[in-house]
Order: sequence, then C-alpha cells, then structure tokens
Amino acid sequence: KQWYQRRVAITAGGHLVGVCSDQHVRLYDLRTMKSTTVIENAHNQTVRDLDFNPNRQYYVVTCGDDCNTNFWDTRKPSEALLSFKNHSHWVWNVRYNYRDQLVLSGGSDSKVILLHTPSVASEPLHLEDEEERETENVEDEKDQLKEGVLEEYDKHEDSVYAVAWSTADPWLFASLSNDGRLVFNKVSKEIKFSIIL
Repeated sequence: KQWYQRRVAITAGGHLVGVCSDQHVRLYDLRTMKSTTVIENAHNQTVRDLDFNPNRQYYVVTCGDDCNTNFWDTRKPSEALLSFKNHSHWVWNVRYNYRDQLVLSGGSDSKVILLHTPSVASEPLHLEDEEERETENVEDEKDQLKEGVLEEYDKHEDSVYAVAWSTADPWLFASLSNDGRLVFNKVSKEIKFSIIL
C-alpha cells in the first residue's frame, strides 16, 4: 500500500490517533493501544487527510478523492454531521483553526478553501435561537457569516498538498503546492471581525 503525507493525526490531548486507510478512518486509543472507532466509508474514494477538532474531543474532519470535506462525531460514525463538496478535484489536506469554526482545505484543483462551520464548532457563534433572530434587524442578519465557503484562494498554479495555520497568528495560514510555491494568506478583516465581535 502506498502511504500519503499526513494520513495520521493525533488529538491535542495526545490520547487518540487517527489513521486514514483507503476509504476508512480508524481511531486508536494510545492508553489502551486498541482501536476505538472505525468510520467505514468515510469517503466514496480514498481518504487523503484528517484533523481533530482542537476544542471538541469527539469531532474530526476528513477529506478525500471524492472532492468532499466531511465532519464527524466519532461517537456516531455512521453518518457525517456536515459535508461540503467545494473542490473540483481531490482534496489533499484539511486543517482546523484553533477557532474551530474555521477550516482550511487544499486540493488538486490548485485552490485553498476557507470554510465556516459554526454548526459543528465548540462555540457556534452567530447562530442564535428563533426568538433572538426575530428581534434582530435586517442589517445584523446581513453581517452574519453563513455556513460554508467564506473565501477561495487561487494563488497556486499546481495541486495544493499542504495547508497549515500559524501558531503565532490565528488569522494567518500557509499553503504549499506541488510546484514548490509557498503562499501566505490572512483571513480578511471583515471575516475576522464577524467572528470575534
């Protein structure tokens, strides 16, 4: 079997290891050295990468050759909580921001995509209950970020094989493509302020 870069991930606490294997994801508990969860058919084709949510211990995101980015609760591995098909070719890499409602993906379509996923985040900002929505004015609703693609970055001319968030600046990220081009980007001020305010 051929192993691809970043097909293994470890939780922030260091207790779980996730391994991509064909179309499946297997989780192992390092304390017992046993398999705890298997996400069968996590993708219709090869699973390329996974990342654990840094703020919600049971949540993981995966990406694969089916062009999908899928979000999972490992306690209920039979169905993805959320799924996006935003790339037009294989998705090679996916990463959570420490503000876990922001997720990056990079693919063979030469794109880096910034997703907003408040419904599966630890702090689902801007998703008020029904009563609060009714009392808000129309302007406030326009300023809220919608779930899904926030921005597409197309500064690469070849497949994007790696994306990573800065550990020093939570709004800065890098992407690396097959041709060796390393690109740095920042989340726009409009998005940043919509999230933190």
